[in-house]
Amino acid sequence: MKHILLLEDDAALGQGIRFALENNGIQVKLCTALSQARSALPGKDFDLLILDVNLPDGSGLDLLREVRRRHSGVPVILLTANDLETDIVMGLESGADDYITKPFSLAVLRARVNAQLRRGTPVRTATVEFEGFSFDFEWMEFRKNGRLIELSKTEQRLLRILVENRGRVLSREALLERVWPGGSEYVEENALSVTVKRLRDKLEDTPSRPCFLKTVYGIGYTWAVN
Repeated sequence: MKHILLLEDDAALGQGIRFALENNGIQVKLCTALSQARSALPGKDFDLLILDVNLPDGSGLDLLREVRRRHSGVPVILLTANDLETDIVMGLESGADDYITKPFSLAVLRARVNAQLRRGTPVRTATVEFEGFSFDFEWMEFRKNGRLIELSKTEQRLLRILVENRGRVLSREALLERVWPGGSEYVEENALSVTVKRLRDKLEDTPSRPCFLKTVYGIGYTWAVN
């Protein structure tokens, strides 16, 4: 299931866009104000953001910049009535992946959305090296400062998801679904917390004060970008 956040202050247009995009594989969260979108973002791992630029309580560009400052690579499409070249350039330079001016065809919007969802799929890199770590997800070899570290299959899955999305905050719900696919409802409530603790014990210099695998209280976890 792909999750899209749609920020559009015109409620009728927003409902129309949601109706056009939602199907068995896509779910759309509609927000009609910038404040609503800011509240919705931390609690969900969205695959795409569609942001109106001109809003009663601010600009979608401000939210875009906030998202990019958090090092989030989530794809973003801007919607706006502004079709001046300077507005388009400002949107793209602020980190937008696409820019659609009103009025627009819903068929074209669907095509642009599908293109961004395909591009937004994380690239599966076999080996990741940084900060003294070497994680080889093809051969399942994990090293810290050259020392081999043994990880369980569950720890390997959690580490890969976090590292491939480093800098992004992933909710507990999203991690449960991806680490234990198809069976998250049967997993004990503290299973994720236990797996996180075990990873910290193996990877962090001071597990009680982690530098990498950090808790975002009330939301979930992130592999921090230093």
